[in-house]
Amino acid sequence: MARRTHGAHAVVTGAGSGIGRAFAVELACRGGRVVCADIDLGTAEQTVAGIEGDGGEAVAVVCDVSSAEEVAELAEAARSWLGREPDLVVNNAGIGAGGRVVGDAPLANWQRTLGVNLWGVIHGCHTFLPAMRQARAGGVINVASAAGFTAAPRMSAYNVSKAGVVSLSETLAAELSGTGVGVTVLCPTFVRTNIFGGELIDVAARGLAQRLSDLVGFSPERIARRTLDAHERGRLYVVPQPDAQLLWHAKRLLPTPYARVAGLLGRFAPGPQQ
Repeated sequence: MARRTHGAHAVVTGAGSGIGRAFAVELACRGGRVVCADIDLGTAEQTVAGIEGDGGEAVAVVCDVSSAEEVAELAEAARSWLGREPDLVVNNAGIGAGGRVVGDAPLANWQRTLGVNLWGVIHGCHTFLPAMRQARAGGVINVASAAGFTAAPRMSAYNVSKAGVVSLSETLAAELSGTGVGVTVLCPTFVRTNIFGGELIDVAARGLAQRLSDLVGFSPERIARRTLDAHERGRLYVVPQPDAQLLWHAKRLLPTPYARVAGLLGRFAPGPQQ
């Protein structure tokens, strides 16, 4: 087993809270030095303070991953602080969006959701992978979602953004095969984070998602540990929860019946109807 998540020189985006913070803290616990990037510098600094309080090494960097220029600046800051190229990048930064059907959801919501959730991951891979490919070492973890394959109604922009991350990761796994660079894509369902408080989620949909998360959601720490362990084992897909695994297999074995059932269930979910 490669020990690529132990003693890593890592960059984690969206490290100010939730799964990103859990990744940063766990990597530091594994002896890594962690660049904690977030659009909110204050929350990134809180993550760093927690890591340093436990004897770890970390630094906070402000970064809007939807901007290629800011991700390039993040890479420069990471190289400067680490004293070398990062050998593990966790493209985690993301926002929630949902509650409206296609044609009703504003195009601005689509643009912002894809800008962060998909283009943010594209920017991270485009910026950091060339050095890993040249070194024939390192790894990238892209945080997608079970939404990328479940295609639940009234979550179109979010679904599309996460499906794109899954497809990108699969493409990278093929391109990087035999290079020594590992690729893992995380596809969880409900995780107890603050993502449901996003401004692009309708109030009714937000309430339902939060209740489900409180009821069946995993902790971000549990998700981060499972994903890092899977990355060390060379796994491409991490589908960490039983409900996600059930949906994963149902979608692939019975795609047409799955779509019909999803449509029926969608009629009972809160939010505007078609």
